[in-house]
Amino acid sequence: MTATLVGQQKITHPDGVVGAARTADQAVPALLVEGVTKRFVVGRKRKPVTAIANVSLRLERGDIVGVLGANGSGKSTLIRLVSGLLTLDEGKVSVFGHDIERDEMAVKRLINRVSVDAAFFKKLSPMENLLFAARLYGLDAAGARKDAIEILGRLGISEKRVGRPIEQMSRGMQQKVAIARALLTSPSLLLLDEPTTGLDPRSKLDVQTFIEELRETHDASIVLTTHDLAEAERLCGSITVLAGGRVVVEDSPAGLIAAEAARIGGAATLHDVFMTHTGRSLDDDVEDEDGDESE
Repeated sequence: MTATLVGQQKITHPDGVVGAARTADQAVPALLVEGVTKRFVVGRKRKPVTAIANVSLRLERGDIVGVLGANGSGKSTLIRLVSGLLTLDEGKVSVFGHDIERDEMAVKRLINRVSVDAAFFKKLSPMENLLFAARLYGLDAAGARKDAIEILGRLGISEKRVGRPIEQMSRGMQQKVAIARALLTSPSLLLLDEPTTGLDPRSKLDVQTFIEELRETHDASIVLTTHDLAEAERLCGSITVLAGGRVVVEDSPAGLIAAEAARIGGAATLHDVFMTHTGRSLDDDVEDEDGDESE
């Protein structure tokens, strides 16, 4: 495994080859999900609920794949499966060729996750939270502090605010800190589970711009779940739509829109695509794996 500096941020290449010379293993995708199924038992006398059913997905290196679905469609369950927070019932997941079950520690070094419900030490400051994460990943404290200030600044959090307790920050600012914490470890695969939910328009734009920079300059591979169709169309090279825990359609944003336009014989949008294939709005709720309404 080789690390290089791009700007101020260290980027780790899982195949051990730097820059343009890193071509021998390009056929190995950043993420490969093959026939994955996850069931939950929600009561002693009830049948297991299938949250994810035979889902397959491929993410090439340096790309962004968007996962769309109504609340409770299985988006967050899929992210938790890929990150190792949930165990697979069926199927296989590999990250840069590493099986997430057989090569658990290798996978953990390559990924990081940002969720809509990110947890912090609320009494500590953003900088203290980020430096704690840096220690867990074995990063040099001085270098981590410098990188943390730069990343937070690019996300719109000034240096004078990094010493205040997290609990005094808005929900949107806390989400930015969660994103900065994940980026600090320079993950090769970044799992973003609705990262801009709760952000004001300016903050959302800051985060989207930074995600684009990561893709273009840092060779990061990203899985993005979102409720924002404009965000998905802007950021994602491909989109997978889930309904009832199953993949119902996948293609590039342009491909999905073109197919829908051909079907209806007129202009179409990504919202039209979503409604056609799921029959519901992104904000509609369906029962999740625990029998409740959820994301």
